[in-house]
Amino acid sequence: MTRRPRRNHSPAFKAKVALAALKGDRTMSELATQFDVHPNQIKLWKDQLLDGVPDVFDDKPRSKEPEIDVTSLHAKIGQLTLENDFLEGALAKAGLLPSAKK
Repeated sequence: MTRRPRRNHSPAFKAKVALAALKGDRTMSELATQFDVHPNQIKLWKDQLLDGVPDVFDDKPRSKEPEIDVTSLHAKIGQLTLENDFLEGALAKAGLLPSAKK
């Protein structure tokens, strides 16, 4: 038996299959035959649909961007500036910096 190459299904197709599974008028094996998808995959898409339904009616939008900690970023910028100044001074003393201030 040869293996089929990996397929990428569109979100619209996944939603269509998950909604058909959610209706419950056909068995998983019937849906799998109809859509040419494994029954476990249909179950997974159905579960994802059910998990995401409460977010549809949520009043506040959920940002997918992680929270940025500005304080730690400022600390990192300060640390890198200090290291650059130190290395610039060390290279200037060694005479390896062509634009060294004397």
